[in-house]
Order: sequence, then structure tokens, then C-alpha cells
Amino acid sequence: MTLVNRRRLHPLTPLVRGAKLVAAAAVIISWQGLRDLGPIGWLVSMAVILVLAVLVSAVIWLVTGYEVVGRELRVHEGLLSRRTRTIPLERVQAIDIVRPLLARVFGLAELRLEVIGAGKTEAPLAYLTVAGATELRGQLLGLATGVRPEPVPTERPLFAVDNRRLLFAQMLTPQTLTVPVGAAFVIWQATLDPTWTVIGAASTITAFLGVFQVPVRRVLDEWDFHIGTDAAALRLQQGLLNKRSQTVPPRRVQGLKITWPLLWRAPGWARARIDVAGYGGNGEEQLRAGTLVPVAAASDTASVAATVLDVAVTLRLDGPGIDATALPVTRPPRRARWLAPLAWSRIGVAVTDDVVAVREGVLTRELVAVSLARVQSVRVTQGPLQRMLDVATVHVDTAGGLHAVARHRDTADAYRLADDLAARSRTARRLFAARAHTPAPLSGGAPFGGIPGLTAPAGAGPAPGSASAGSGPDAGDPGQGGADRLADHSIGDSVVGRAGSVEDHHPGTVVPGDLDQPGGRVDGQ
Repeated sequence: MTLVNRRRLHPLTPLVRGAKLVAAAAVIISWQGLRDLGPIGWLVSMAVILVLAVLVSAVIWLVTGYEVVGRELRVHEGLLSRRTRTIPLERVQAIDIVRPLLARVFGLAELRLEVIGAGKTEAPLAYLTVAGATELRGQLLGLATGVRPEPVPTERPLFAVDNRRLLFAQMLTPQTLTVPVGAAFVIWQATLDPTWTVIGAASTITAFLGVFQVPVRRVLDEWDFHIGTDAAALRLQQGLLNKRSQTVPPRRVQGLKITWPLLWRAPGWARARIDVAGYGGNGEEQLRAGTLVPVAAASDTASVAATVLDVAVTLRLDGPGIDATALPVTRPPRRARWLAPLAWSRIGVAVTDDVVAVREGVLTRELVAVSLARVQSVRVTQGPLQRMLDVATVHVDTAGGLHAVARHRDTADAYRLADDLAARSRTARRLFAARAHTPAPLSGGAPFGGIPGLTAPAGAGPAPGSASAGSGPDAGDPGQGGADRLADHSIGDSVVGRAGSVEDHHPGTVVPGDLDQPGGRVDGQ
């Protein structure tokens, strides 16, 4: 059954695409080309490129169309060789509406479908009217999730960035701190070299802007960032020049990462991102699409991450949240200091019934939390130096680009950890499948605003079974209890020994190890 008749893209699409090609050509020609061609020659070249680009884009527009048939999106394209791409909507991980600056001038938008297993964005529909893109996204999302789209979506706010804090935070980055060096270099060259010209100065400034573009892009991409939820998905909107509106079904979230950069720890700031399988493009595009919290107080970042992680695991909003920063952790044995003398005290792993979380980092501290229901594989690796010290690394892989890596574990404990994670993952997948078959509306439960004081769920504590702290050179220090807090900015978290056992999900199954015993926090602050 055809829900949407076969349609073409907006008639102004060739003009927008032609203008984009002209802008790209102007960047390629750069200052040197302007000097060689002269102003008149440069303008003539741009005009010729614009005409050719519009003509080519017009031909592409004439042979391109799309339609929704059943639970599939079909995109028809090609002039000499016709091609039809069929995208099953159950494979769709996220649906984004992107409004580049040139498209906004004409009131247009681009609809992007992110499909798992694709190396790039699948079937980008550029360009549609904003209303048309919004309507089509609602239809596709309803078919993909089984939730009927609301005529007027009621979005509950979760987080909104403070733009002033965003600007100040990007000033506290290594790239920004190189700007005074670049300015001093240009002034020094202009003073000592009499042949230094405006073109030379402009070329040097352009080179330094290439270094400075990372914080500038973050400000432009994350301006006015806010996240909320409706009955079907998480909704993220951001951007100053290029507006991006993301729609992510919670079951597509693989995990998240919280980062405490060195220069942000003094004001107490942190950032977070989610990992959604299927986002195509290069690393910068994936990073831009996965923003969860651009910058916020560390406690606020942890609260937002706890809510989103809980929604991704339980598919509900009425849970207490899964605060990955408050989970009990275990560190590697002391002999691992030979491999990571500075980072040893920062490495830790924690496991619950729902998530596995790892932390590490000395200058830039990071925490990665992965939903066990989304785990694709668990593997153990051991290099030559690790074999000498009898330690190994456990990798927890997902379908996305974010993986949890527990480095330098005792070899026997590493294999026990891998077996335990595999068993927990099987159980988590069964529970997740049961929840997915009987979904509760995301808009149900507690209100989304504020979310102060979120705590870890009952399953975040020690697992059932008995455990005792060990002793000896590999046992670590005695526990410090709950004194290890985010605001303390300390590293002195505790660690437990290897002795003891952990009861698995299956009755009567006991796996020896040191998992889930109290001894510090994942954030280690």
C-alpha cells in the first residue's frame, strides 16, 4: 500500500546545489587564484561554474523521486542507468532534518535517514520544504517505531545549553589558545619582512583558522542546543547557521560517553555524547550528530546522561535513572602500573544487570557506559607486555562507534569478566525484547523537566552473592565508601581485591570474580 505517492524534490533544489558547488569552488581557488585571475576573471569563473552546476543539478532533479510503500522508503534516481534504493524502515536508526544556511534562505530542508550498517547517510532527500520534511519524518518514524505520530507533538524538555557557557567553554580549548601565537607570528612577519603583503598575511591567517575551526564549528553546531522527548523518540535540535533537528528512537541508543576536559575541571564542567548505530559520514559528522550535552555543570551532565541511559535501557521515563558516574568500580592490579604508570589509578570498570561502564584518562577524563542489551561481542586481547605481566584487556563492542574497553585486568579476571558480560548481555537482550514488544509511551511517567537528584537504580549496586576484599600487592587499598564524589576533584578512589564471587542471572550459576563490589565510583572525581 502506497502511503505517499511518488514525489520529486523541491524545484529550487538545483539552484541550492549549484550555489553550494560555487562556494566550494571559491574555497578551492582561494587567495592565490584571486590574485592570478583578477577580480573580473574570478567573477566570470564563478558564474560559469554556477551555470554548469545548476544545469547538472536540474538533470539530477528531473530523474530523482521518492515514495513510501508499506514499511519501505524507495528512492528512484539515475539518468542512463536507473536505480531504485529500498530502505526497510525497521533498519532506520535516526531521522534528521538538516537546514544548511543556503537552504534556509529558500525555506528548504534536507531529510536524512541513518541506517545501521551503512557507511554514509542513506537516501538523503535534499531538498524539501520544512513542512514537507517534518510531515515525512513523522510518517517514517511512525512506521519505524510503531507509534502513531501526534498531529501536534508534545515535547517534554530535558536539557538546554547555556550559549554563554558554550562560548566560554570553547575558549578553554587548546585550539583557541593557539590564536595569540598565530597573531604574534603574523605581526612578527609583517615587521621583519618588507615584502610581506596582504595576500601573504591572509594566507597565513587562513592556515591558523584551519586550526581554530574546531572550536568555531562546535559553537556554530551546538548553539541553542536542546533536547526533549515525545511519545516516540528523543528529539535534539541545535545549530546557529546550519539548523539540525534529530529524531532518535531510544531503542537505537547504543551507549554514551561523558568527558571532563582538563581545562573544564576548574569551573566544574563536562560534556556528553550518545552513540547511535548507523550514523554515516566521517568522524566529525558522527561526533556532531551524537551530541547529548555540549557543556554543562558536571552534576547536570551526569543527570541528563542518567535519564537518557535509563530511557535507552527500559524504554520508559518513569525510572530513577542509571547514573553511570556513581557505579562501584574495580581497578586493575598494581602490577599494571608498569604499563600505565600515570593512568593506573584512573582505570576502572563497573558492571550491573543493565550496563557496563569503564573510565580512564589522566588529563582528559572519560567515562563510557554501554547498554548490555546492545552488546554485539565481548573479546579479550593480550599483547606481549601484557602476557609478561599476566594482564589482559576486555573489549565490549556495539553496533555503533563507541566501545567499552577495560584495560589491564588480571588475566583470569579478564576471562571471568568476559564470560559474565556475555551471560548478562543475553539476559539483558531478552528483557529488552520483552519491553520492546510491549512499549510504554515515552511521554508517560514522571515529568521531564528539571530531573534534579537522580540516583542509580536498585540494580546498580553490588550483585547478589558473597564477596570479600583481598589482600596482598594486587588487592589494592581498602574502600573509601561514599566519600568519592564528583565535586571532590580527587583521584583517591578505592579498589577491591580479586577474591570472592558474583552470582549470575541464572539461578545456581556462580562466577568467581570481583565484579560489582563496592570500591569507588566510575567517575573517580
